[in-house]
Amino acid sequence: MDILFLARLQFALTSVFHFFFVPLTLGLSIFTAILETAWVRTGNEKYLKLVQFWGRLFLINFAVGVVTGIVMEFQFGMNWSEYSRFVGDIFGVPLAIEALLAFFMESTFLGIWIFGRDRLPKAVHAASIWLVALGSNLSALWILVANSFMQAPVGFKMAADGSRAEMTDFGALLFNPNVWKQFPHVLAGGIVTGGFLVIAISTWHLMKGTRDRDAFITSMKFGTIYAFIGTIFVTMAGHTQMQHIMKTQPMKVAAAEALWETENPASFSLFTIGNEEKLEDVFSIRIPRLLSFLAYNSFEGEVKGIRELQEEYELRYGPGSYIPSIITAYWSFRLMVGAGTLMLLVSILGLWKIAKEDYRFSPFIGALFFWSMLLPWIANSTGWILAEMGRQPWIVFGLLKTEQAVTPASVVSAGELVLSITVFTLLYLMLAAADLLLIRKYAARGLEAGQ
Repeated sequence: MDILFLARLQFALTSVFHFFFVPLTLGLSIFTAILETAWVRTGNEKYLKLVQFWGRLFLINFAVGVVTGIVMEFQFGMNWSEYSRFVGDIFGVPLAIEALLAFFMESTFLGIWIFGRDRLPKAVHAASIWLVALGSNLSALWILVANSFMQAPVGFKMAADGSRAEMTDFGALLFNPNVWKQFPHVLAGGIVTGGFLVIAISTWHLMKGTRDRDAFITSMKFGTIYAFIGTIFVTMAGHTQMQHIMKTQPMKVAAAEALWETENPASFSLFTIGNEEKLEDVFSIRIPRLLSFLAYNSFEGEVKGIRELQEEYELRYGPGSYIPSIITAYWSFRLMVGAGTLMLLVSILGLWKIAKEDYRFSPFIGALFFWSMLLPWIANSTGWILAEMGRQPWIVFGLLKTEQAVTPASVVSAGELVLSITVFTLLYLMLAAADLLLIRKYAARGLEAGQ
């Protein structure tokens, strides 16, 4: 089998699986810190019980997330050695800072928070969980600094022999505009992931008629407001990021819209069936001018099409295809936006129920609130698929193609990759089962689970 395909498949499986846990860690850490702050300010034991309950679920998710993240580091050297050689001088710096600063900070204060509950003053204990949340999100920031170099390389020069990129300006790497468009989107994605899990579990307990009804009403209120704020935030951040990508990776936007020809004003596709070989529509429903508005906040504005961009890239980078998988980019974008739209509607419905102080749920509304917890994972996963697949054929945009980055077959064989994919898949399925069973167990037990 093809080495490149197998290496990409393994990285896709492990990275998507790892990212199931990351957003929940980001969002639930902040949510737990908010609840503990409410306890410190009010002295109400209800908040303390909620801190212990949600903190337990946060710890379970955090532990599994750490294990799955370790595999990611090894893959760079094992399956992507040519990539590691090319960007190691740059890529290694933010990853090292993430491990030595952010993750060390996160894990240290997490230990203080776990074991210092009855030993520290309340305010100091609350500060420790805030530092855990800060460390978690700083970890995400440093990872995005590394990823942003792949999306929009800055602060480097090529080695004299052209074999690798060398860092020349760490400040440019840190303040890469792509970082500060990406990070708010990821942070908001974490908030909505945590918020919708809180809504789902709170709804389940309220429908069950738990004895901790008052506490879960409070949890429902906090979770719904948290999810609504996150949804607004993620929509705004995503819009800003899309406008930035228009400048840095216009082919990604064109592929996500199946926009074959340059248009001014440009239409937005509601539904398109296209022929990727001929680069033309088979069937399409489009809204005139809307894509220009999304790109420029104006109903006028040119958006370049796939054909023109392909010609430009051939002139700039040489012969070859620079068109990503259009069907992947197109549908991942729509799944992301569709899930985001549903999250907004569900959170508004939740706010309406809260305003009416109506915590009785019909079977349909209860099921809607409960299963809405899947929406952030759909949006997060498809968003990253678009970000990475829409950049193809580049692994480092404009500098290194993915096919040039893989470890040679003479070093890692197809059989070894198939074996490792099989082992990792089975291991991850076991970890997923353990994580779901533990979360289900402690979530179902109610507030007694955190005591």
